[in-house]
Amino acid sequence: MGKEEYSKAFKLGKKDYQMRLLRGEKPTLLVLDDILPQKGSCSEVPLGVVQIPIEQIAGTKSVSRSSSFAGNYMPILRETTEFAAKWERLSDSHVEEGIREPIKAYEYMNKFYVEEGNKRVSVMKFFGAVSIPGDVTRIVPRRTEEKENKLYYEYMEFYQAAPINYIWFSKEGSFVKLQKAVGKTPGELWTQEDLLRFGSLYTRFTAEYYANGGGKLKITPADAFLAFITLYGYDAVDGKTTNEIKELVGKSWEEFVLLQEEEEIDLKMNPNQKKKPLKKLFSHSARKLKIAFIYEKTPGTSAWTYAHELGRLHLEQTFPDEVTTVCYENGTLQNVDAQIEDAIQEGCNLIFTTTPPFVQASVKAAIAHPDVRILNCSLNTSHRYIRTYYSRMHEAKFLMGAIAGAMAENGKLTYLADYPIYGSIANINAFALGAKMINPRAKVYLEWSAKKETDIAESIRNIGPSCISGRDMAIPEEASRFFGIYHMDDGRTRNLAMPLWHWGKFYELLIRTIMEGTWKYDENPGSKKAINYWWGMSAGVIDVICSKYLPIGTKRLVDLLKTTICSEQFNPFSGILYSQDGMVLSDPAASLSAEEIMTMDWLAENVIGSIPAEEELKEQAKPVISQQGIKKKEV
Repeated sequence: MGKEEYSKAFKLGKKDYQMRLLRGEKPTLLVLDDILPQKGSCSEVPLGVVQIPIEQIAGTKSVSRSSSFAGNYMPILRETTEFAAKWERLSDSHVEEGIREPIKAYEYMNKFYVEEGNKRVSVMKFFGAVSIPGDVTRIVPRRTEEKENKLYYEYMEFYQAAPINYIWFSKEGSFVKLQKAVGKTPGELWTQEDLLRFGSLYTRFTAEYYANGGGKLKITPADAFLAFITLYGYDAVDGKTTNEIKELVGKSWEEFVLLQEEEEIDLKMNPNQKKKPLKKLFSHSARKLKIAFIYEKTPGTSAWTYAHELGRLHLEQTFPDEVTTVCYENGTLQNVDAQIEDAIQEGCNLIFTTTPPFVQASVKAAIAHPDVRILNCSLNTSHRYIRTYYSRMHEAKFLMGAIAGAMAENGKLTYLADYPIYGSIANINAFALGAKMINPRAKVYLEWSAKKETDIAESIRNIGPSCISGRDMAIPEEASRFFGIYHMDDGRTRNLAMPLWHWGKFYELLIRTIMEGTWKYDENPGSKKAINYWWGMSAGVIDVICSKYLPIGTKRLVDLLKTTICSEQFNPFSGILYSQDGMVLSDPAASLSAEEIMTMDWLAENVIGSIPAEEELKEQAKPVISQQGIKKKEV
């Protein structure tokens, strides 16, 4: 029996050996001693006896055994050698009673290298074993700025809480996300039951993942698994049968394919200009649109929701015969799935979910109902099954800053922000740069309404600013004048200007692409990137409204700046730029890219304040921060 098996293993080894030679690769086992950095730059940590995943055994510790095996750990020595006889005896032993004696191995960068027991590994690999017991010593390299090194340190931190050695990610921050996705707090220890439950679910998922061709994707199975449980929920997926997981994996495949893209988002900065003949517009054969809007709050209590509600009403007025709309209010993470499903059952063929926390529910619904178009209002969100949209509000905020700078007698301005999410930091910095352009001495005092135990009114009294930038617009149920740019005049509020989110214009332009049949033109042939609409002043979806209290000269300045921004002659984030920590952009002729603006994690040098950490924020801020919160990049 053993001779027969060795002959088969020998053939597999020779085939792999030759294939690697043809590809210009080393045909035998990797040697850890050849890989390790110079002596003294690593430390060793004993892990004890653990189950080593067979597929993560990359080679041998020293060169002496390397030439006995091909790179796939199959033997390449002749069947007449003593080595072959020992391999055959191990093969018979495995079949009769199983190999139980632990090997001795070293783990380096989440790969394992065998010091004692190479033939045992070879036999176990031949028989398709998943893991083998081993007494493992971890070799820890010094910290560097290399991506693989950072990933490894994240892995080691995760391993302290959950001793799992069979997963690996290709993107930084994923181990932290996994801990959160399974319902654990940072550093919280996993019980034996937790480990068994996770292992069972991960095994079921990876089986279906590979069956669908996952081995051909340029991501790790763990990358796909994290996306899967983030989308559907860890507990929900764990409760599904193998057939249900198989079905979901198949339906979610485009999400896994998208993970391969280095630049995952196809950013549409302006509306598509491609047109079909006008005679085809709104033809009688065209399918009438029934559109649902899903709101997190109510139009009467939220300026954000009110702005979108005005957009919905604009659609009904613009297309009275072609469009009908419905809205769902007070959506939560607990009921949004039901709201979307109800809208679909009511015949809605286009759905706008108007807040970032609803993105996962949007993707799940889009996967389940591929004939329904679903868009989520969020920035820098990457999902293949839905499109996302937002507006370049920083363009308007730059004009608002210029107005505030011109009207600030004492050079002090207060900016009231809500959440530190994508887009909001760009708004703050654009405001500060606009103010500084008009008034070089202008200082912007930053206040966050979402911070715990903060008294903004007291802070404003202490600072004594000439102008305040409040919420973007008034709320119908709140008779307050504290919106836009305003200043206090003998205890009275005097509004100078306000930014305008013209969602009605955005929705109108987008609906026209559907009615004209040009919706599909936004997709680039062969591209797997997610589509994000990020339109600005040039499309008419963002504007600034000036009040009668603003001087004529300042209004003319605003119009001039607006014209240059719309014609792309001027970018608020161009030229030499300084943050609180130093220079950000040094070329006078350069501008920040769209991605750099969206993911900004720094504040302009004339901003007094900081970006709050998640633990500093109120509980109600957590859903939006979890989905869209700014991640501080390491310097």
